[in-house]
Amino acid sequence: MDYFEYRSGELFAEGVPVRRIAREVGTPAYIYSLATLKRHYRVFDQAFARLSHLVCFSMKSNSNLAVLRAFVKEGGGFDIVSAGELFRALKAGADPKKIVFSGVGKKKAEIEYALNAGILMFNVESEQELTVLNEVARGVEKKAPISLRVNPDVDPKTHPYISTGMKKSKFGIDIKRSLEVYKRALSLTHLEVIGVDCHIGSQLTTIPPFVDALSRVKVFVEALRKEGARIRYLDLGGGLGIRYKDEEPPHPEEYAGALIQGLRGLDVTLILEPGRVVVGNAGILVTEVLYLKEGEEKTFVIVDGGMNDLIRPALYGSYQAIRPVVEGKGEMIVADVVGPICESGDFFAKDREIPRPQEGDLLAVMSAGAYGFTMSSNYNSRPRAPEILVDGDNFHVVRKRESFEDLISGETIPPILQ
Repeated sequence: MDYFEYRSGELFAEGVPVRRIAREVGTPAYIYSLATLKRHYRVFDQAFARLSHLVCFSMKSNSNLAVLRAFVKEGGGFDIVSAGELFRALKAGADPKKIVFSGVGKKKAEIEYALNAGILMFNVESEQELTVLNEVARGVEKKAPISLRVNPDVDPKTHPYISTGMKKSKFGIDIKRSLEVYKRALSLTHLEVIGVDCHIGSQLTTIPPFVDALSRVKVFVEALRKEGARIRYLDLGGGLGIRYKDEEPPHPEEYAGALIQGLRGLDVTLILEPGRVVVGNAGILVTEVLYLKEGEEKTFVIVDGGMNDLIRPALYGSYQAIRPVVEGKGEMIVADVVGPICESGDFFAKDREIPRPQEGDLLAVMSAGAYGFTMSSNYNSRPRAPEILVDGDNFHVVRKRESFEDLISGETIPPILQ
């Protein structure tokens, strides 16, 4: 359930007309519902209430400070993949002991920053990273708490770009080799082995891949303990999908029930890293129709939002529902909804049946709360969109629209060109 609904033919975000927000802040603009964020987090967290667990929201999906703060106030932690995300998490008031650091390419300075911050755990993705972690930890006279990301070679049946748990993936260490790598980790003086990490992909809409991965990892944890490893945490990542079109993802209760059953007797604290399932349907991108371009073979609805604002359709060919902000009674047409970017891949929808819009109409690109703003860019020197948080009958600009001056911040013309 989300809190975007039509009232008398007009789309509302909680108690605020979307048209009013667009009028006051302009378009394109991201709009998030605080009530939806809270509800989705609580439903996910409460599904695992029978188990010792920690919910570490996957910041790569949405890293706005206000969104992060909402989860901090719910008692949540964070899954980070960069020092910048760690900085954001700490600025939002996160407890460092609820932060796990994932990612294949951690730099030494990032590792030192995280060690000094006192995070819960590093999810290590290669043997060389073990060596670097040990060296950096020795340099700051600390022990680095770690888990290894084991790759269980499970096919998650999702888009190949967001499949992360198979042998050919750049992520993790093949589970068949992982025992030897763990033995090496146990021998290094400035590492503390405390967990096992496994993440198989994103936008999964069935439970069997999770259960299959868990069954393989459970056997692996038991083997590690026989080697003397004190495994206290099992990080199963995120990946639970949402409905964009006609997907039927499992409810968090069903997902939790399957994992709890599979974990029976293992005695670990479960770490979960939901992202999309919490924020995806809590946000929309609002864009204004600029032109209706009708040709012999194609009709194009040209809007002021582009692939620099929301790249998922161009990058993944993904479906995003598009709704009129104010419902009309016009005829239905089949059109491509495209932006102003100078790329043929700049589209939000292709051959989509939509009500015929007019210049100045507003469209809402739905399910844009995850991997929307965080993947946006300044391509074509376009200022990035603002982010708006709605709370009941009020809304707050939680990130202002960039200005032209913001576009050149940090750039200089050297004296030789003066």
